[in-house]
Amino acid sequence: MNIAAYAWQIGGCLLAIALAPLFAGWVTQCRAWLQNRSAPSLWQPYRILRKLLHKDAALATHASPLFRSAPYVVFATMALAAAIIPSVTTELPLARVADAIALVGLFATGRVFMALAAMDVGTAFGTLGARREMMIGFLTEPALLMVLFSTFLMFGSTALPAIVEGTLTAHQFVLHPSLAFTGVAFVMVLLAENARLPIDNPSTHLELTMIHEAMVLEYSARHLALIEWASWLKLFNYACIGFALFMPWGIVAQSADPWLLVLAIAALLLKLVIAGAALALFESMSAKLRLFRAPEFLTMAFLLAVLGLLVHLLLEV
Repeated sequence: MNIAAYAWQIGGCLLAIALAPLFAGWVTQCRAWLQNRSAPSLWQPYRILRKLLHKDAALATHASPLFRSAPYVVFATMALAAAIIPSVTTELPLARVADAIALVGLFATGRVFMALAAMDVGTAFGTLGARREMMIGFLTEPALLMVLFSTFLMFGSTALPAIVEGTLTAHQFVLHPSLAFTGVAFVMVLLAENARLPIDNPSTHLELTMIHEAMVLEYSARHLALIEWASWLKLFNYACIGFALFMPWGIVAQSADPWLLVLAIAALLLKLVIAGAALALFESMSAKLRLFRAPEFLTMAFLLAVLGLLVHLLLEV
């Protein structure tokens, strides 16, 4: 692998880190428009980060080093996940070593550190949010793995770049019935993993319903900035996983031509605009589920993923 490939690897990761707040701002803006409210600026997430990074951090008296280091670990895991996911090009040296199964492990690592940090201070809200987060993760990870296994069987590889290249090198557009089930299951997992409606509401602070927000109430300044940035980056990563699995067109297999990369970035921006609008539309049409109904929602996602796998084994092999 040449030096240019490593340069594009680092560039793709930095591009994801830079675009993640913009994507979150676009989703928030679309939700405001759909709900007939005054929309915040598209650059509002960047302003929030700048404000938080200029503040002095306030830590709990009995906070351990785990509490201080968790935001850095969570942000690092999301940045490393962005380096594995082919969003612009498939020429990613790191993605050839760490496959999609390792990607699920990175998401789980960030969740575990966030939950441990929430329980570290000993507040009631932190412990409550950590338990709810681990319950959601316990149900979403099998569904996500089943979605990935369906695509693994189609292309014979567990690496996302190989899946993208297998789709791009196909001589004709093929409709896979199994992808219809796995696509719906993936969207349900995306909503649950990123604390979106109908599982969680990212804009609420009601103690009886919040999950993600309950874990970050004790953070401030740079620590809260990293956590918010990591949550936006996680949403961006899940969107790029969906693009790689179901909409890989626009991702270039070779990064030698700079013009192809410019077109790939433009295609990524277009897909983010469409995905953000669709996500905002779905959230505006959805109501918050009761917490005890969340397992039913995620069990349905797992069953749809299993059904997609069975359809592939019975009809498409």
